[in-house]
Amino acid sequence: MLPLNECCYRLNHLDTPWDIETYIENGGYQIWKQVLAGELSPQEIIDEIKTSNIRGRGGAGFPTGLKWSFMNRAAPGPKYILCNSDEGEPGTFKDRDILRYNPHQLVEGMMIAGYTIGATAGYNYIRGEFWEPYKRFHNAIEQAREAGLLGENILGSGYDFELHAHLGAGAYICGEETALIESLEGKKGQPRFKPPFPASYGAWGKPTTVNNTETLASIPVILAKGGEWFRDLGVENAGGTKCYAVSGHVEKPGNFEVRMGTPFKDLLEAAGGIWKGRELKAVIPGGASTAVLPGEKALAMNMDYDSIAKSGSFLGAGSVIIMDDHTDMVKACERLSWFYHEESCGQCTPCREGTGWMYRVIHRIRQGKGRPEDIELLRNVGGKIMGKVICGLGDAAATPVSSFLEHFEHEFRHYIDHGCSIFDRQ
Repeated sequence: MLPLNECCYRLNHLDTPWDIETYIENGGYQIWKQVLAGELSPQEIIDEIKTSNIRGRGGAGFPTGLKWSFMNRAAPGPKYILCNSDEGEPGTFKDRDILRYNPHQLVEGMMIAGYTIGATAGYNYIRGEFWEPYKRFHNAIEQAREAGLLGENILGSGYDFELHAHLGAGAYICGEETALIESLEGKKGQPRFKPPFPASYGAWGKPTTVNNTETLASIPVILAKGGEWFRDLGVENAGGTKCYAVSGHVEKPGNFEVRMGTPFKDLLEAAGGIWKGRELKAVIPGGASTAVLPGEKALAMNMDYDSIAKSGSFLGAGSVIIMDDHTDMVKACERLSWFYHEESCGQCTPCREGTGWMYRVIHRIRQGKGRPEDIELLRNVGGKIMGKVICGLGDAAATPVSSFLEHFEHEFRHYIDHGCSIFDRQ
């Protein structure tokens, strides 16, 4: 991951950027101390976050300041701030590097968020496979507690706040906020019906706010430099910078932090361009749950919510998957459909049955046993899932299949007509 520049504190000791000494030396926890000293009220914090125009970095893109304002901090009883670090979508790997290399900024962001919404505790739900990131974050919690920045009566302010790291069990569905809450409570990770929403009935039945790792890690510097500063780094409908995880057929895959609205071609250039001197064929701009775009469309778009939406896809979590002109799109679609079939929690019949149907039909086509009517069958099954389930996994499963058929139907037809890939004839 590139050192977080405009959105995070600069780190002088890059050999140990995860230690509290490095973070404090670079201005860390100063905003937290100001908050505890009463220099920033909860409403002032919310107003500044609204001014920054930061939208949730986990995929949905909901305005963060507005989300915080939904919490009634005067309501009796405990409240919770939850961080969603269950980064399980194919192509997404930005949050794990924040946990590995800059965990204290996330700790500070969670504490500020907790104070703002009136929470008494925070939980970071971390993907089960992220053992090193989990250890780094847990160590950051302990360091903050030893420094007197966390716990009871923090710095004599009278404010008590506890923070916990929770390791998930490797289920993609737990990236959905209500399934995450169910899992945190020790139940099977399955989404809840909404309403009620977590802001009124969340963890253990108490008001809860859930934000993404990158979102919460951005909070300290937004407050340190001002909401207008952050807003002006981006575009009209999305402030700030964004970490994009670029993978696939590029020379230098990795995490890149750039301003919202950066042209896609510039991000591709930062990643070293298409590998092996090949040409760009297709791009999935926001992770496996977003629609694939042909290369020519991707090259004309900018990396922000509105521009990508106009191109026919979504920014999502900013997980950019690059495919070169040697890519068999039927095989790529088969792999994605298998993932969603495996990861369906099985609660909703359309998703439980439909994801299996889509995978088996695509697998049959890829084996050279497809039938002409299979194309329409895939579209029909996808339509039976889309918008007819409790959470977004059904839509996430149907979107790749429908977009692959929209832009690359000829490759599916070739498998059906000739029993092989378009590359096998060359």
